[in-house]
Amino acid sequence: MTNFTINGKDVTVDVEEDTPLLWVVRDELRLTGSKFGCGVAQCGACTMMVDGMPRRTCVTPVGSVNGAMIETIEGLEGPEAEAVTAAWQGLDVPQCGWCQSGQIVSATALLREVPKPTDDDIDAAMAGNICRCATYVRIRKAIHDAADAMEG
Repeated sequence: MTNFTINGKDVTVDVEEDTPLLWVVRDELRLTGSKFGCGVAQCGACTMMVDGMPRRTCVTPVGSVNGAMIETIEGLEGPEAEAVTAAWQGLDVPQCGWCQSGQIVSATALLREVPKPTDDDIDAAMAGNICRCATYVRIRKAIHDAADAMEG
């Protein structure tokens, strides 16, 4: 049994401790916004916040998050998340959308840490998030727009 809080709700799951968190969230808890992309923590589609930090959940054993606070794309809240979501929509960032939940979670984490990121900050924070549609220019612009919206 593993206990954690997900999107503000306390849950207990009865699965093998080495089961990836992504599969527990998708299959057991039926929160399907976070996607499976590569299975080796390289693409970022599965990114969720674990205790306030972005984490690749396709390789995170559920047993390692006992007692943790987890935020998925479905429960991402706060001014940073709202600004990122609005900027994403305003610029029509997604094409296929597969990677976007991980992109948005990572961008929100960046703005929580660095409210006015430079291009280098964005590149470093988003480096592990692959977009097969190559919307990187729009992603960077959306992060800048979100930061600007939070200032004003």
